[in-house]
Amino acid sequence: MSKLTVEVKDIGEVSDGSHTFNELYDHRMVLFSIICNQNKDKAWKSRLHDDGTMFDDYFIVGITTDEGDYTYHYHVTYWMNFDVKELKCAPKLDGHKPEDILRLYSLL
Repeated sequence: MSKLTVEVKDIGEVSDGSHTFNELYDHRMVLFSIICNQNKDKAWKSRLHDDGTMFDDYFIVGITTDEGDYTYHYHVTYWMNFDVKELKCAPKLDGHKPEDILRLYSLL
């Protein structure tokens, strides 16, 4: 059996036939910014993790729900999309995982 080899120059441009990964990540950023901006009393952003570290040219943005926090990292070019309070350091990670996205329903 032969293996299929595909050369991918930019994984972000891989498509499911409808959207590229880059488009989907951009859509996620827009949707999360709307959730955060509509819940300013619960949302925050920071240039630093709770321990003072951060990935180069990124920041963290989060929202505190009744079920715990949910966060994403975004490139600094998106900083102004999140019109929420700025914290010196992000709260300590509560251990949330991708499957905890359903916490956002508790905002309703």
